Amino acid sequence: MSFRRPNGEAALSSKTRRTSNRAATLLRLAATTVGRTDTALGALFRRLSRRVDKAKAVTATARKIAVLFYNTLRHGMAYADPGASYYEDRYRQRVLGNLQRRAKSMGFVLQQAGSAAWFKSG
Repeated sequence: MSFRRPNGEAALSSKTRRTSNRAATLLRLAATTVGRTDTALGALFRRLSRRVDKAKAVTATARKIAVLFYNTLRHGMAYADPGASYYEDRYRQRVLGNLQRRAKSMGFVLQQAGSAAWFKSG
């Protein structure tokens, strides 16, 4: 007996399905390998694998590699890796921007921890 959702439909698995496609297998292998490098793709893989499980991080990174590969072939785009530090800096800026926007929508102002005037130690 399979699990049913509240609307009566059968629940679909969110796992990555097994495939005999050699390209998909090689892209997943490349994604796990790039996860150990000091590149922007490696930083993406590590960030995703902290947030979701490893299998989903591998699939997402493999898709990113596939898109870069396609753009290289189709449009002649040259890929120059910006490095992990560039990726981490952009990710930090994006997170800070989202936090500031959410704080502003709730009527708050975001400040750095060291600049709080009301906090004094000692």
